[in-house]
Amino acid sequence: MKIAVVTDSTAYLEPEVAEQYGIKVVPIPFIIDNKVYNEGIDITTEEFYSKLKTTESFPSTSQPAIGELINLYTSLGNEGYDAVISIHLAGTISGLVQTIENIREQVTNIDVIPFDSKITVRLMGNLAIAAAKMAQAGKDVDEIISTLESL
Repeated sequence: MKIAVVTDSTAYLEPEVAEQYGIKVVPIPFIIDNKVYNEGIDITTEEFYSKLKTTESFPSTSQPAIGELINLYTSLGNEGYDAVISIHLAGTISGLVQTIENIREQVTNIDVIPFDSKITVRLMGNLAIAAAKMAQAGKDVDEIISTLESL
């Protein structure tokens, strides 16, 4: 079984690390002064903190567009993946995992497995790396999920 791993930009994986392990990273949109930015794409971390000093209101976040998620998972299925483990920031601070749970039936060419990391930032990135290493080593979905839960 060929397994893909997806995470979001709050994992703060360096692009070369994501590429090394074949991890797809979904940008989390955030809003500063009514302008939407895709984390890691439209704005750097340094630019974010610079804007934070002059913003009129506290930044907020949004979720990636549902269509973008469906397209990503469908494209992974088209690339020959049988399953995708999608590891995201804590459900207590974001509804992204629930959104993925809600759309998974709309993706018919790959088994979408949402995983609530219950954390965020680089610790979540470490979970994505662990999952990708296990997938590359030929481990199955159940073994990968079990390991993620124990980590």
